[in-house]
Amino acid sequence: MAKQVILVAQIFTGILLIGLVLLQGKGGGLGTAFGGSGGVYQSKRGVERIMLITTVIVAALFLALSIANVS
Repeated sequence: MAKQVILVAQIFTGILLIGLVLLQGKGGGLGTAFGGSGGVYQSKRGVERIMLITTVIVAALFLALSIANVS
C-alpha cells in the first residue's frame, strides 16, 4: 500500500515538474550561447524567482520519491 502511495506521489510530482519547466521564461539558458539576447546578466526577480525556487523544490521531492520507490 505504501509503495502505491509513493508511486502516485511520484507521478503527480513528475507532472508538476514538467509543467513548471514548461512555464519557465524563454530567452535564457543555452539559447543565449548561440547568438541570442545576451551580453548583460539579468537576475531573476519576482515571479521568475518564485518559479525557479518552486522548480528546484519539486525536483528535489521527485528525486527523493524516486529513491524511496526503488527501495
